[in-house]
Amino acid sequence: MNDILKSVEAPVNQDIPELAPGDSVSVHVKIKEGNRERIQEFKGIVLYTHNNDGNSSTFTVRRVASNGVGVERTFLTRSPRIAKVVVERHASVRRGRLYFLRTLTGKAARLKQKY
Repeated sequence: MNDILKSVEAPVNQDIPELAPGDSVSVHVKIKEGNRERIQEFKGIVLYTHNNDGNSSTFTVRRVASNGVGVERTFLTRSPRIAKVVVERHASVRRGRLYFLRTLTGKAARLKQKY
């Protein structure tokens, strides 16, 4: 039974580094529009990761769009739609899930950089 499950798993995406909550990342996502394909960048802070074994592991990135509207997007770690993930900065956090960032705005929403 275990061999059958391993045979249908998606391969590990080598372009995704180890992510942790608080990391500022830039996720490059392949988007298909009609017969064309382009890469769109999604920059933000990793709120949390679900490191489940196999295909169901995900990470959620939050960014503040125009007019101060927060946008969260969840990505599958093994998705072939992710072209690459660039970690721009590591933050020092004491939580595993950074839900408190949803209520903070401006300078209060900054995180200390890990040295």
